[in-house]
Amino acid sequence: MNYPAEKPLIDIYVMGKRYQVPRGLTIMQALEYAGYQLVRGAGCRAGFCGACATVYQIKGNPQLKFDLACQTEIQPDMYLTQIPFFPTQKASYQLNKIKPEADALIKEYPDILKCFGCNTCTKTCPQDLEVMEFMSDAIRGDISDAADKSFDCVMCGLCAARCPQGLQPYNVAILCRRLQGKYKAPRSQHLKERLQEIRSGKWREEIQKLKTGSSAELKQKYSDREIELEM
Repeated sequence: MNYPAEKPLIDIYVMGKRYQVPRGLTIMQALEYAGYQLVRGAGCRAGFCGACATVYQIKGNPQLKFDLACQTEIQPDMYLTQIPFFPTQKASYQLNKIKPEADALIKEYPDILKCFGCNTCTKTCPQDLEVMEFMSDAIRGDISDAADKSFDCVMCGLCAARCPQGLQPYNVAILCRRLQGKYKAPRSQHLKERLQEIRSGKWREEIQKLKTGSSAELKQKYSDREIELEM
């Protein structure tokens, strides 16, 4: 990436080391400008994958802040720490064997009953989700509400990193969304029809052409595709 020379430089600190970088960059861009090669802790770069969870402080302010590095603009005297991975307990389950009943979530994640409603998870979430609310829904067994409120979760893990009880809200949330999708959400007739077409072999020849086509042909097909616009 080319950076305009006229941009003023500001000081940031990465793991305690000072760097001067142009104002206006995101944290991720600033790290790369400073010479870091991001092999971990970088993904979609668009705020969707949750891989670039970052903890930072501003000099003179003791408050810890949490954001995604690809979406957050640097500030002068910003002290940065990347968290590309945060180890949490993840239940091992087979979705086909779980019934979408009120106690299903507690059976897989009994520790959620330890939640005492401090709301630290909500304050930490870079997506501004009401994490404590969907955890309360999960404890009550309201799978649909928990799935709806956690729909935009990007699984960055910052809520778990900050929970004083060591809970894993994002793992609980994805189980809610899986149960909602499998058992509770209305079935799409359009999807059912398309699956029947695939099983009947209607698209076999077209799929084979795609599998054997050259890169140039595939790019051209992608460019020429018909796009459905929602009104």
